[in-house]
Amino acid sequence: MDIGELLDYKPANTPKRPLPEEEVNQIQENETDYERQKKLRRLAKHRVQQIEKQEQERLKAEHERLAEEQRLKQERQDMVQKLVDENLADADDGVLDEAALKRMILLFEKKVLKNQEMRIKFPENPEKFMESEIELHDILTEMHAIATVPDLYPILVNLKAVVSLLELLSHENTDIAVAVVNLLQELTDLDSLNENEEGTEILIDALLSKQICALLVQNLERLDESVKEEANGVHTTLGIFENIMELRPDIVVDVGKQGLIQWLLKRIKAKMPYDGNKLYSSEILSILLQNNEDNRALVGEIGGIDNLLQQLAYYKRHDPASPDEQEMMENLFDCLCSCLMDKQNRDRFLKGEGLQLMNLILREKKLSRNGSLKVLNHALSGPQGKDNCNKFVDILGLRTIFPLFMKTPKKNRKRMLSTEEHEEHVISIIANMLRNCRGTQRQRLMTKFVENDMEKVDRLMELHFKYMEKVEIIDAEIDEKSTGEEDEDEIYLKRLNGGLFSLQLIDYIILEVCNSGPNIKKRVTHILNMRGGTLKTIRQIMREYAGNLGEDGDKEWQEQEQRHILKMVDKL
Repeated sequence: MDIGELLDYKPANTPKRPLPEEEVNQIQENETDYERQKKLRRLAKHRVQQIEKQEQERLKAEHERLAEEQRLKQERQDMVQKLVDENLADADDGVLDEAALKRMILLFEKKVLKNQEMRIKFPENPEKFMESEIELHDILTEMHAIATVPDLYPILVNLKAVVSLLELLSHENTDIAVAVVNLLQELTDLDSLNENEEGTEILIDALLSKQICALLVQNLERLDESVKEEANGVHTTLGIFENIMELRPDIVVDVGKQGLIQWLLKRIKAKMPYDGNKLYSSEILSILLQNNEDNRALVGEIGGIDNLLQQLAYYKRHDPASPDEQEMMENLFDCLCSCLMDKQNRDRFLKGEGLQLMNLILREKKLSRNGSLKVLNHALSGPQGKDNCNKFVDILGLRTIFPLFMKTPKKNRKRMLSTEEHEEHVISIIANMLRNCRGTQRQRLMTKFVENDMEKVDRLMELHFKYMEKVEIIDAEIDEKSTGEEDEDEIYLKRLNGGLFSLQLIDYIILEVCNSGPNIKKRVTHILNMRGGTLKTIRQIMREYAGNLGEDGDKEWQEQEQRHILKMVDKL
């Protein structure tokens, strides 16, 4: 072969090894099953390898992405911490002084004015005034620093900043109003009073002169508690009222007249799940009604007695779900007890079937039983409880109260009444019925003491000796510590708290039932002789009781009751 042939030579074309995907298409009809299966296995293996490779690449990319996110997150945290540290350092270095306060107030007034102008200029375009609103909110937050320096409160007042703050309570944006509420709560905090009483007094005077209570109530009316921030604003507002009433107890009447009592009753009645605001509302209402006749009368005039009874009716068959809810229930009972100090409210309580509700609560044996005992004691006490006493007998209340008299419940769950408190309430209820019931009601009451072989007289004497021992212990302590300079009223009060009050009520009941028939007197005398006691002791206790009847009723009633007791003592 010459050189030309060599240059022209071309090898024969041979097919390339097919790709796995191509092998399936190139399976020839004349191939054996073995060759065909071999190609299919090779194809499947290749696909598995491709899937594994793709999964590894995906996992690697995901890991790198998470690592990068973690790195960026850490960088942001470090940056935030650095800024916080810098701000704290600046705060430590720059204590708020008079010049700084004036600059802050000037800036605050400018922000208020700017926001007003932008809202007037663009009333239908929130985007235009939103920035000024954010700036106003920010300066209100910065002003919290003023609460740390009560010495500067007089400057805050002199620069008329209080007026501007109170005007913002009616701002269209509730976020601004809530920000003002938060600031006012800090400014009126009781810690400020401890630091500078004079400065705090000046601030409180300025706030009250500008009708802060009425403005706060108006703001409460428009807050929507389904929004968390506004619900917090309600709680903070109640905190302001508590602070002010703590600093100025004499303003509780004005606070009540400016709409707070109506709002509190409405809030307590609202069909909303139990929350902290309902508890706080019950606490504030209890403060307003404590030792204040005008507020008690107002509650009755606006239907508050029925409102309280409706709320307490739920606890007739249900125990509170938490300690906080139990505290709220006890506050409502306390509110009702305070209201019953008013004669007209006792009539409203009677007409609103309050006695029936309290009787049913006692029978259900729930935690609410303790509160109902206190309410009954208030409703039946004194000359004003006459109608309620007779009605309680009519509704078969004797069937409820005497089992409690015979045996004091021993369970002591969740802050229940002590044994002594429970016995005091029950004894007081029976004593008041003996004092106020007449006619058939009194006969039914007296019958209770002779039934079942006078078991209730035996229980009376058991209680007499129990509390007699307590009083003897207190008297011994007083004699031991006596210096001859103690006030007689203070000594008498100490003896009352030590068991004398319950003993007086017990002996009053003994006096009443002994005068109703000779058989009971014989039983009493027999038990006294067995235990080494005498009727003379009961007479002494009753004479002392007649000379210190307290403030129940008017002077005429007191004199009449005193004569009645002394007359029974002479017969004993």
